[in-house]
Amino acid sequence: MESRRTFMKRSGLTAAALLAGPSAMMATQSAGALKSRRPAPHDRKFSSDIIETTIERVKAKIPQPELAWMFENCFPNTLDTTVTYSEKDGKPDTFIITGDIHAMWLRDSTAQVWPYLRFAKEEEKLIKLFQGVINRQAKCIAIDPYANAFNDGPTGSEWQSDFTEMKPELHERKWEIDSLCYPIRLAFHFWRTTGDTACFDNDWLATMKLVVKTFREQQRKTGLGPYSFMRNTTRPGDTLHMSGYGYDVNPVGLVVSSFRPSDDATVLPFLIPSNYFLVTSVRQLAEMVNSLFADAAFVQECGALADEVETALQKYAIAEHLHFGPVIAYEVDGFGNKLFMDDANIPSLLSLPYLGCIAPDDPLYLNTRNFVLSDNNPFFYKGTYAEGIGGPHTGWHDQIWPLSIIMRAMTSADDKEIKQCIDMLLATHAGTGFMHESFHKDNPEKFTRKWFAWANTLFGELLINTYDI
Repeated sequence: MESRRTFMKRSGLTAAALLAGPSAMMATQSAGALKSRRPAPHDRKFSSDIIETTIERVKAKIPQPELAWMFENCFPNTLDTTVTYSEKDGKPDTFIITGDIHAMWLRDSTAQVWPYLRFAKEEEKLIKLFQGVINRQAKCIAIDPYANAFNDGPTGSEWQSDFTEMKPELHERKWEIDSLCYPIRLAFHFWRTTGDTACFDNDWLATMKLVVKTFREQQRKTGLGPYSFMRNTTRPGDTLHMSGYGYDVNPVGLVVSSFRPSDDATVLPFLIPSNYFLVTSVRQLAEMVNSLFADAAFVQECGALADEVETALQKYAIAEHLHFGPVIAYEVDGFGNKLFMDDANIPSLLSLPYLGCIAPDDPLYLNTRNFVLSDNNPFFYKGTYAEGIGGPHTGWHDQIWPLSIIMRAMTSADDKEIKQCIDMLLATHAGTGFMHESFHKDNPEKFTRKWFAWANTLFGELLINTYDI
């Protein structure tokens, strides 16, 4: 197989050459229309010299003008449009909105800045940005470890009437395992990348102990735990059955996630991709605590939790699929029931290698990957413009999420597959120059969320990984 660099350099193909037909050609932009869609420099929320240098370097390596234009628009989108940086009590503080929703999700805020982390050591300003995100995330978790999204202060939200323990600082209070894993992922890799320890004081350690306490509560070994949630809604996925606790589980050591990373309610409450993510994250936390704090008991507690969840995953999450052999189920309940599917939102089964949870060449993962990228996954769609994974969150059938196409490329070692994914993304931005939450498989102009910073910066990460080598 030729290298990714060689393949991309010699390939001048457009998306239309791959997808064929006049409809795909119509999705591309003429050279004269490729004007930057970034805010003017004085209107950008945060600027970084190293990121600007990277944009110019990578653009010069991308052979297709339209793709280079999309990279320029997308990669800095989080910095350009979603960051509010300040200092509070002498410490950096960074509040990051998702885009068109003016609230900070613990998951999204980590994912949005993640592609910039590799450059942090090269610029003090970026280090301060990351310190601010880590500090803000810890403050948010300390307010309520069960919340997924937060306001910039005690302002209340449209979900204040939800039947749960809402506080004015909360935008939404949906319990999702990944909401507590993503801040650990960011803290661990920031520490490993930069060596900076300024964020990791006793307050941060106390917050991490709250994280582990919350995971333990949601193993539900001694009862349902303190969290429940209901919403007055016509969307079944926005509320929980059984008086707000969700369906019953057999307490086998796995951790309940009442909601998926899509913010949709789980069907079977042990969400397996998130439990894999938990194992990886808690072990990273143990490594940090062992190095930075004299707290052997907490290190041991983290290790014991990770080992217990991993053992339960091996016993309850893997099953023989009718067509694909041994695969990882998406959700289980510990009673033997399993849900075979995958959702586009990350953590997903497809994304497990990206998150460091499984080797990309592990036979179990490859079987699972083959399943989730097939018609046997009820949320895998194929259309005129693209194929990829969607999910129930948008409320529409046949809506593919760019996140899934990007993640397919990011977890592939096949240059042809990576090229196919990039060409599909190129063909489906609907002339906007940006990624979206989802688009219709046969009509990319039918899309949701025109300002979705996570998808934009993840797309930028993909192009850096592909071309900047």
